[in-house]
Amino acid sequence: MTDAVNTYPGERLGMPEAGPGSIARPGRRIGALLIDYVAATIIATGFLGYDQFALPSEAGLTMFAPMAVFALLQILFIPTAGGSPGHRVLGMRVIRLDGGWVGLWRPIVRTLLIIVVIPAVIWDADQRGLHDKAVGLALIRA
Repeated sequence: MTDAVNTYPGERLGMPEAGPGSIARPGRRIGALLIDYVAATIIATGFLGYDQFALPSEAGLTMFAPMAVFALLQILFIPTAGGSPGHRVLGMRVIRLDGGWVGLWRPIVRTLLIIVVIPAVIWDADQRGLHDKAVGLALIRA
């Protein structure tokens, strides 16, 4: 008996190869991450006085302001808008694999794992990062 070989990301999850509902590809994911982090940096600079050129001893907690705003954007937008601002701008959304609402705890755990970085850069054959696998989510094209 031979094992079936997946020919495209998301096939074993029952998702289409391309178009709406297919697994979001790396280019869109990276683009969304950049959009979200730039937006978080602008918000942090405008409201929290973030100074990216200050020495750590001078900056205090404001040097973490962009990452805190990034996390807040992820945690607020994923359950309410179906994805972060970057996801939505680039035509993606975050879904539960078993259907239904993503809830509140999944975006929190997912975001914490993204901030750690390593889980977000390790993918499976379906191009799902460990941060999505850990909470049963997938980033798909809208």
